[in-house]
Order: sequence, then structure tokens, then C-alpha cells
Amino acid sequence: MRRVMTMATLESLKRALWQKADDMATAGEQRLSDAQYSAGFDILIHGPGWTTYDNSIILQLQEQLSPLFDSRRHISVLEIGPGPESILGSLPLEWRDRVETYTAFEPNDLFATKLLDSLDNRRPWTRLRYLKSPPDIRRTPFVLDNNILSGASDCCGKYDTIFLCHSMYGMKPKNKFIEQVIKLLAEGGIAVVFHRHGALDLDGLKYHRMNSFPTGVVSVLDEDDALDRFTASIVGCTMQDADLDKAMRIEWRKACRSLARREDSEPGQLLFSATNVMMTFTALTLSLLELNALVPFVNEDCFKTIKSHEARFHHPASIVKPTEVQQIQECVHWALNHGLGLTVVGGGHSGHCLWPDVVAIDMSAFRQVHILKSQDEDPLVVAEAGCNTGEIIRETMKTGLTVPLGARPSVGAGSWLQGGIGHLARLHGLACDSIVGAVIVSVKSGHVLYAGNVPSEYRPAGAIRPENEDDLLWAIKGAGTNFGIIVSVTFKAYTAPRFSVRNWVLPMSDDIDTRLKLKEFYDRIAKQLPKNTSTDAYLFWDLDKLHLGVTMFEASSPGSSLATMVSTAVNEILGLEIDSKAVNCVELFETDMYMSKLHGGHGGGKTSSFKRCVFLKNIGEDSVANLMISAVKNRPTPLCYLHLLQGGGAVADVAADATAFGSRDWDFACIITGVWPRDEDDTADSERVKLWVYKTASDLLSLGTAAYNTDLGPDPRDAVLTAKIFRGSLSRLKDLKRSLDPHIVLAYACPILEARLGPKLIFLVTGKSGVGKDHCAKVWVEMFDGYDNEFKMRAVSISDVLKRKYAAARGADLNMLLNDRAYKEQHRAALTEFFQEQVRNRPKLPEENFLNLVSEHSDADVLLITGMRDEAPLAAFSHLVPDSRLLDVRVQASEEMRRIRRGCSSREDDGDRFGDNRGSDSTTLEYRPSFVFDNNTNGVSEACRFFRELLLLFLNEDLQKLADMVPRVIDFPSPGIEFRNVLGIAKQKGGLGICISRLKAHFPGDWSDVDAIVSCEVGGFVFASPLAVEVDVPLVLIREAGKLPSPTVSVKKTSSYISSLEPNKPKEKVIEIEQNAISRDASVVVVDDVLSTGETLCAVLELLEKAGIGAENVSVMVVAEFTAHRGRQLLRERGFGKVYVQSLLVFGGP
Repeated sequence: MRRVMTMATLESLKRALWQKADDMATAGEQRLSDAQYSAGFDILIHGPGWTTYDNSIILQLQEQLSPLFDSRRHISVLEIGPGPESILGSLPLEWRDRVETYTAFEPNDLFATKLLDSLDNRRPWTRLRYLKSPPDIRRTPFVLDNNILSGASDCCGKYDTIFLCHSMYGMKPKNKFIEQVIKLLAEGGIAVVFHRHGALDLDGLKYHRMNSFPTGVVSVLDEDDALDRFTASIVGCTMQDADLDKAMRIEWRKACRSLARREDSEPGQLLFSATNVMMTFTALTLSLLELNALVPFVNEDCFKTIKSHEARFHHPASIVKPTEVQQIQECVHWALNHGLGLTVVGGGHSGHCLWPDVVAIDMSAFRQVHILKSQDEDPLVVAEAGCNTGEIIRETMKTGLTVPLGARPSVGAGSWLQGGIGHLARLHGLACDSIVGAVIVSVKSGHVLYAGNVPSEYRPAGAIRPENEDDLLWAIKGAGTNFGIIVSVTFKAYTAPRFSVRNWVLPMSDDIDTRLKLKEFYDRIAKQLPKNTSTDAYLFWDLDKLHLGVTMFEASSPGSSLATMVSTAVNEILGLEIDSKAVNCVELFETDMYMSKLHGGHGGGKTSSFKRCVFLKNIGEDSVANLMISAVKNRPTPLCYLHLLQGGGAVADVAADATAFGSRDWDFACIITGVWPRDEDDTADSERVKLWVYKTASDLLSLGTAAYNTDLGPDPRDAVLTAKIFRGSLSRLKDLKRSLDPHIVLAYACPILEARLGPKLIFLVTGKSGVGKDHCAKVWVEMFDGYDNEFKMRAVSISDVLKRKYAAARGADLNMLLNDRAYKEQHRAALTEFFQEQVRNRPKLPEENFLNLVSEHSDADVLLITGMRDEAPLAAFSHLVPDSRLLDVRVQASEEMRRIRRGCSSREDDGDRFGDNRGSDSTTLEYRPSFVFDNNTNGVSEACRFFRELLLLFLNEDLQKLADMVPRVIDFPSPGIEFRNVLGIAKQKGGLGICISRLKAHFPGDWSDVDAIVSCEVGGFVFASPLAVEVDVPLVLIREAGKLPSPTVSVKKTSSYISSLEPNKPKEKVIEIEQNAISRDASVVVVDDVLSTGETLCAVLELLEKAGIGAENVSVMVVAEFTAHRGRQLLRERGFGKVYVQSLLVFGGP
């Protein structure tokens, strides 16, 4: 069995080294000298680990410090344990120039000397040019002493920023040191702690923000001398006795070599995982005392039995247990007042229900179940959020009812709110499909809300029905842990059935046997089952063989039974079952095979598990089967397995956009289950299992339809899966998250905001049939793959979706439709008719197809989509993927070349009914594509040139640099708005220069042919003026009425999006341009900072039109486009569709 390679962490290495020391030591240890510590420190900061630190942590540090440095002209800094160089050297020069006071505690004399030298003004990259007095470097440890900074000058002993740079290791108790640091902060100041061994146990102290970087690596040369220096620095000491020290070094080297990972790409190096954590603290850290006076706290010891092994290792700041709704409101108000987050504990299965140093709300006091029966209406069940599945089913069973919840009795509300797949899903749908109402405490305001059908007697006093009730209920049904604290849920109830449960366990002889059995099981059994019957399947290894386990659940339903054909197939394929029984809904919990039969049963509490789930279509396909077989063969521990739960039936009957749970077209949910002995929690083995789970999920997602959001949390690897969950719903969910939780109180739920909506860059390759769209896309992908870059590019055809549906409905040969041009030509008219009929029945089908395709390929960085037939595709689709840049490339060719490529004679009908037939070339289109490529020559040379000269522009690293210079400003200009300050580019060193060079390069025309650059006040002036100088083109200004000399031309302009949010700003104003500033029919480039709703740009174009400049003579270059506001669509509606518009950056909001 091949083991998945992983690395021991520095923390586990440190424990192993100390264990060796404890086993051997008979004499005392001695502290490292400054030189010894310095030698070990050099190893830690060189190599791939430092790259992660420099690239990732510093970027996050700048983001967190930005509000402080942007708001203050003078900054005082205290560094504790900075080492040989200050962290300030990694910050922008503009920020360093604001530092007027600098103090450091560095007890290592060598480090202190190097630190002082690094701050010398002759060193431009680290110098502090505007200090009011020389750096105060104190060569002593930072100790617990209220007068530690006596004698400090210039800052009154208070600092705007305090850094603890990997200096917490010898500080005990750590929480007391941080409390002392917090007291040294000036008003509004921030303390930053860097730590290399994961989150600190701070005994309840609450950090303000935490960023974890789990991918750090420390590389050590596999030589005795290097290992001796390295291990001594990790342990922090050597042995006093020389002989004992020599023997200890030998043992420590063995431990290093035993625990380290080796890579072929780094010969002679030993690799260790070094999780870096950055935590920030403010004066608010001490605010928990306020909360304690409002809501009962509980002892963390009561959570030792929590189901998730991950959560068990987290140390929340505190756990509160509200007993009434008002106390939940108090928790929310406290979090809002202090800018803090919360977690919610229901069943305790989530790995993030507890989170380090975050307040957790224990909902266990809310566990009432109320059943409402009526002769006139369907029965309802009101279940409070502290209930688990078992409690609800036991109560409903007493009245002959049930709710289609999950399969485990201990699972809590997180399951129902995020889907809920149980053995009644095929008959009644997912658990979230049965939700008809809910009571929620808003994390935006603290108000109690109710949505949907909530009986009046179960609405808390003062509860209100919100205006966005439909959106809220929609979001709760599939993503409900993200938008508020759920108090109770109203379910639609059903008559409780009895179940017939049968089990089979089949040993597989080899891979071929397994593939054949899976195919037969899928084709002849699973696909043929009625809705009241479902199957679970298991792939697991036992007794040196791969096994297939099957459990069939048949719910009693009047007049239903297995068809004879299915019964025959069951007997032929599975044989005689090993057991069978009849059970009720409560007894059903004990029938899952993995609880009692796999590896002797996983239900005894002696193991821990880690799971992720993906949805699959045809598990009988060889490609899917091969991946599953390979995953089980390469499992990291003997107990890992794959669990397949059947979908379809009622799950698929719900429209994809009816709930937030948008993934409906799957046949089986594959739960990738990593299992290890509980006594190996938090070891290299458990980490290896997690790697296997994520890798298997990623592999299966390449063939599957989506991921399942249950269990997903703040781990960056989960954000990748989240993009595969909600598909076309993700954009709407992001908007709702920003609206309903604008302060990100529920920061540790399924990472909706972090999920990428799609590839960073999407090229829509359009054009008539026969112009060579697919050929060009293939050439561009091959060229891209030939470049030395870390990005992934992929080409797909959106028309393939239609062809698959057409083939299934009309009996056409799908393979020939996809690959045989002549065969496709024969079906072209029928394909067009089929597509038009589908769109008539589902007007949003083009949008759905586009979103599904983008979601399916969200792992690609660059996506080329061919086969689109939509006019002005950027205006039609860019708002659907606001986090991706969309560009359209119009490929065109002569009619003769098209006929040759399609195999048509000159006399044959060349109607392009299935393809795009709007005009023979780009000049007759009613819109201006981003690019036009004339593909009139055979071969690839012209396509390659086009790729190099134009398409590669949008992968230039300067664009990302610009994006990083646009800061987020929360709650500006009004609460709930996340403002992107595009003008912040001009404040950054080099920012304006980069921006101007990109504007110049991204203009597709020749600047020498441009007669004037036009810009409207005031944001556009910042970029238009230096651009005009750079390209040597006259600049013409558009200003508010009354600011230009007569004669002028003027129009009315509606407020921009941001201005419209300011209550005292006028909603309309007049703008004007000098009448003779530009000659009629001149070539004009409009430059602006932002394109959002398009109101400003439309007014500018209307003004130019009045001045005699037609739309066909105008191009627009903007720095940042906010596609969610559909500015391009407004341009088309106002008659400016032919205006060329190009933007450097794309953002999703505000």
C-alpha cells in the first residue's frame, strides 16, 4: 500500500527531540549562546519556508495594518524579539516614512547589533528616515513588568503598533504577556503576533484577527553540522556534559532524518512543515468581561465529547450558553460592538464549531421539538437549533410522522441547513427542501427575524418579518449557517414509513472485476430503483482485498415494490444478502454499514475521522471507477474508505435555483472518509489522512458535478471546494453574505466569500461556424502550456452541453456530434430548433449553462469558452461572474474560407442557423468585441502572434500589483458597503506609473491615431493627465456646469453608484465640455477611474455625441470595473453598444 507523502511539523519534531532529551538526560541543560541561536535561526529563514512567510504573511500583514497606517501621519513602533532585521523592512516605504518612534527588545546581542545596522539610513530598503530620535534597541528580554518601558521617550510609553516576531516561545504564561502588550497600545493601536507552531493557547484571550498559513516548509541540509545547529535551535538548549551532548546530537539527527520528508526536487534536504500563524490584538481583547456579565459561560471541559476531532483541539476564547433568545441577541450586539466573530455549536460535528480564541455559542438549551397537526393543512414540525437529528425523529415518531433528515442521530442543525442527505432523500428530498420557515437572530443588527411559515406561537416576542424574507429563506435552504444564528426551523413533515434493509459485502478479485461490478450495480440496479428505495455503496479494503459493500433501504409506500427486473438484477449481481431486517425510522440509525460492519464497525468511539464529500454522476464509468479504486488502494491508513449515498429522485425534482443548494444533477454523493485511531489525533498520520481526503476530493471533482458544503470551513483548501458547491448560486450567495453579515460575524462557516466564482480570466471565443474558433482555442492553450508559468488554461465548448441533451432526447450519436463535422452539419437545423425550444421553456437557460460551465472549470486560472451564440456576451454574462475578468475574442474568416473548412461547396446553403450568423465581420455587429482575430490563413502562426501580442497582456503581473494597491474600506460611504478605493493606486509608490503603462499597453489601437483623451472629474483626472503626457495626446476635461468658459455643451448626469449612497448628495447634476474642444468625428479615448452602473459613462458619451463625436469613434479605458452593476448592459440599452470598453481590473463590488 503506497502512503501519501507528508511532513512532520516543527512542533512534532520538537516533541520528539525533547523526548530523546528526557530519555537520556542525567545532567542539566545549558542555554544556547547568541552565536548558536543565530546559526539555527539562519536555517529557519532560508529556503521555501521563508518564501511562504515573505509572500503570504507579509501581504496579509499589510492588509491588516493598512487602516492604521492610512489614517495616521505619525506612527510609533515597538518590536519584541525582531531578530537581526525589523519586520518594517517588508512594509511599503511610505509607511516606514511615517514611523517617528522605534523601540525594540532584542536580548540576542548579535541580533541587536545587526538590527541596529539594518536601520541605518544608508540602507534604503529598511531605513527609517524620519525618526525623531535614534532607534531605542534594548538588549534585554521583554518581561512582565508594568514599568518595562520606563524611560521611553517621545511616545509616552504607548505604541501604535507592537510586533512580537516569533518571540512567544519562552514567554509563560503567554496570555499575561499579551495582556501587558495590549496595555502598551495607544488608542486604536494594534499588536501583531507571529508564531511558527500554529495557534497559541491564550487561556481565553481573544485575538482580533488570525491568518493561518499551513503550507510553510523549513528545509535543512542533511549534514551533521547543519542538523546539530538546527535541532539545538528547535529545542533551545544543549547538554552541559560534553559526552552526553555528543550522544544527544546523534539521537537528534536520527529523529530528524526519521521524521523528515524528502523530495527528488530538493536532493540532500530534509523538509519539515512549519505552519505560520499571524494574530492581531487590540484593546478589545479585554472585552470578554462585558459578555460574561450578560450571558452564562460554560466550562470548556464539557466539550471533551464533541464529535469533531478538529474542534476538540481548538481553544475558544469562551463558550457561552444562552438560555433565551435575548441572550443570543446580546452575543451578537457584543460581537458587533467590538468587531469580533462568533461560532455556533449544534451537534458538534463541524471542525469549526469551536475556533481558537473565538467566542462559541452553545445552542444546547434550545432543543424543543413541537409537532403541529391539522386536518386542513400538512403537518409541521418546529425544531429548535439545539436539537439533533435523533431527538427530532424520536419525537415525530411518537405521532407517526418523520422529517427527511440525515442518517446520523447526533448530527445537528448544520446538516439540515446545508443540505441533509438521508435515506428518505429520493422520496422526499433533502432536509433543507423540507424547511418552510425559520427564526433567526440577525448578525447585522441583532434583531430577531422570522421568514416563511413560522406558526405565531413559536415566534419570539418582537420578531419581525424582513423585507428580504424570500432571499433569506432561499439562502437558509442550503447555506443556512452563514447568514444569521438560527433559533428554530419549521419543517414540512411526512408519514413515517417502515424500512426493509438488506446488506451485501462482495470481495473483488481485481480492478477489472470492481469496474464491472460498479457498472452493473449502477446501470441495472441504482438507475432502475423507484423513489422509495435507495442504496448506499462502500469501497473499502479488508483482508488484503478490495470490497464492495451495498445496503438497500426500501421505505414502505402504498402500492410500491421493487420491479421484477430490478429484483432479478439484484440477485444476479449482488447474490444473497448477508442479512436483512425491518426497522422503523429510529432503528434505521443503527443500520448504516460503516457503523457495524466495516473493519469491525466504526461506531465504538475509538477512531477519529475527517471527511469531504463530492457529487458524482455515473459511478459506472471507467474513469470514475478507476479514481475511486486508486484512492482506496492508496489510502494512508487501513481504515479509510469511500461511502456512496444515492441521490436522484426527489432531490433532482427541485429546480437548481429554487434553493441555495443548487447541485441537483448527481446520482451519488461520495463521502471520502479518512479514519485513524483516536490516540493518533494531531499527529503526522492524521495530517496524512487529511491530505489524502483533499487529494481524492480534488481528483473526483475533475469528473464529478459539485462538492457538498457540510464540514467545510476556514481552511484555504475548503475555499476551492466551495466554488464547486453552489454553482450558479454562488454570486447571489456572496451578495447576500455581504448584505446579511456585512461585518463577517459568522467568519468560520462555509467560506462563501473566499470561494472563487470561476477562473481569474475567461475568454469567450465567438464567431460564425467554420471560422476556426475551436482550432484557435486549442492553439492558444498549447501556446500557454508552453510558457513557464504556474497558471492552468483550459478550452471548453459550451455547445457540448446542448449536444449532450439533444443526443439524449433525439437519439443522435453523441460521439459523432462532438467529433464529426459532417454529422454535426446534418443535425445543425435540428440542434438550433431544439435549443430555441429549450430557451422558450427556460429563458434563463443560457445563463444557467454558462454558470454551470464556469463552475465546473473553476479550478482553471484561464478558461477559453467556445460555442457561444449570444450577442454582446460581456454585457450579458460578466455580472454573473463578478470576480472573473471576461473578454470576448471574435474570430472571423472570409465566406470562402468558412465553406472550405465546413466542407461545403459554393452552391450549398451556407445558413449558419446553429452558429452565430450576425454579420459577416465585426464591423456589422451591434457591439464591439474585446478583440477581433482574422483567421483567414491556414496554420498556426497568426494565431500564435495574436496570442503573444494581445491575450498575454491580461496575464501581466503588473495587473495583480495594481489590484493589491486598491484597498477595501468597510462601511463606506454607508454601513454594509465594502468600498474599493481605486484612487489608492496613486498613493502607492510606483502605482501611478504601473497604471499608466498598462493603460497605454492595453489600448488595442494606435495612440498616434487618437485625437484627444477625454476625462470627467474627478477620479478620471488622476489617471488621464499622466496618460495624456505619456502618449502625447491632448487632454480635454469634462466638468460640472459653471466651471468651464463658454460656449459649452452640457447634459444631465445621474449620480454614480457610490454618490447615490450618500444621503445629502444631489441625485443629478449637469456636466459640460467646451464646445470646440474637439473637432467633429475625431477619434477619442475616454479615461475614467471606475465603470460601475454606467450612468457617468453614458452621460459622457451623450455629451460627446452632442459635440459631434459618434459612438463608433469612441473608445473607453477604465482602471477598475465593477461588473456586478452591469454598466455594459446600460450602455447597450442607451444605444452605446458599439463603444469599445476596456478595463484593467475587475472587482465584484461594491
